[in-house]
Amino acid sequence: MTNQENPIDRLIKEFKKLPGIGPKSAQRLVFHLIRGSHQDCESLAGAVAQLKTSLMLCSVCNNITDLDPCRICTDSRRDSKLICVVEQPFNVLSIEKTGAYKGYYHVLHGVISPINGIGPEELKLKNLFDRLRDDSVEEVIVATNPTSEGEATALYLSKLITSLDIRITRIAAGIPV
Repeated sequence: MTNQENPIDRLIKEFKKLPGIGPKSAQRLVFHLIRGSHQDCESLAGAVAQLKTSLMLCSVCNNITDLDPCRICTDSRRDSKLICVVEQPFNVLSIEKTGAYKGYYHVLHGVISPINGIGPEELKLKNLFDRLRDDSVEEVIVATNPTSEGEATALYLSKLITSLDIRITRIAAGIPV
C-alpha cells in the first residue's frame, strides 16, 4: 500500500481550502465533477491554471484585470469627475452589479489596521493621488466598510483629499450592495 492520497480525497481537501466551502460542499463539488464530462473538468482546470498567469492589477485603478488599463478605466461613457474608493476588487463587482454608479474606481487592496501592522504605506494610494492631481476629478466617494479599520481608512483619506480641494463623500452605512 502506498502513502499517496486518492484523487477524490485530494480534491476534497483542496476545495475545503476555499472560503465558505466545508467538507460536505467540497464533497458535493468533487462528485459533481466526477459525474460531469471530461471536457468540463479540463475546462475548469484550464480556467484555474490561467487565473494566476493572465491576471494583473490595472495600472490606473488597481482592480484585477486581464487588460491594462482595465475595461472600466477605458470606458469613455463613465463620469470622469467621480472616483469611488473601495477596499477590495470584489467591492467593485458588488457596486457594478447595482448598475447605479457610473464613475471610475480605485481599489486600495486593504485598509489601515495598526493591530495587523497595516499602515497607509501598505495601501495602493500613490496612483490615486496621481489621478486626483489631474484637475478633472471633482468628487471622491469613499466606500470602505463601516468597520473600525474602514472608518480609520476613510478618515485618513478624507484628511488628505480635503487638502486637494476635492469634494469627499462617504457611502452611507447600511446600504445593501
